[in-house]
Amino acid sequence: MEKVALFATCLTDTLHPATARATTRLLERLGCGVDFPMDQTCCGQAHFNTGYRQHATDLAKRFQRVFRGYDAVVTPSGSCAAMVRDVHPRLGAGTPRTYELSEFLVDVLNLTDVGAYFPHRVTYHPTCHSLRALGVGGKPLQLLRAVRGIDLVELPRAAECCGFGGTFALKNADTSTAMLADKMHCVLGTGAEVLTAGDNSCLMHIGGGLSRLRAGVRPVHLAEILASTEEEPWAPATR
Repeated sequence: MEKVALFATCLTDTLHPATARATTRLLERLGCGVDFPMDQTCCGQAHFNTGYRQHATDLAKRFQRVFRGYDAVVTPSGSCAAMVRDVHPRLGAGTPRTYELSEFLVDVLNLTDVGAYFPHRVTYHPTCHSLRALGVGGKPLQLLRAVRGIDLVELPRAAECCGFGGTFALKNADTSTAMLADKMHCVLGTGAEVLTAGDNSCLMHIGGGLSRLRAGVRPVHLAEILASTEEEPWAPATR
């Protein structure tokens, strides 16, 4: 890959910049040159899902302009990658080759062992868009199983939604809260120190619930685990 662009996503850029830094660090360690186009904004998913089709169309066409010319666009978000790949074409926007991080590593770079070291007990939540829209499947687990020092434990009922769903959590708060309670019960049953996923939106939702319980389980994005090495170990970021 000669020209790789990082699409950080608005949620990561605003609230969880450590994930964007970890993604860049990981890709550069693997030999990719990474650009961060400063004109990038939102992919338009929130607008599209709440009926603001014209606003979403404008953002989709902006995305096409900003990321035109790159060999690949990589994002640490299955949700936003799904928006770009599945919805942008329906809005009349051409789509640069856009990949969620784990599928880029496994399918494009042909890697499962990225040289990571993370000596913690971890459980993995597969987010809905990565599973159902992108078909990422077990790629994140392949990457996690190759991490040195990790104690990876299976999450019961893993494929069930955590209840976030963007505006769903606002419009259907009671249902969202009940789904979150089920997910937290499953996470706590694993005895994990760390909950990981490929989307900060879901980690924010589940992590918020766990923090209110003072459960002691840290939400850590997949990119931050894969970027961690013995020489440069992961350092907790404030969420």
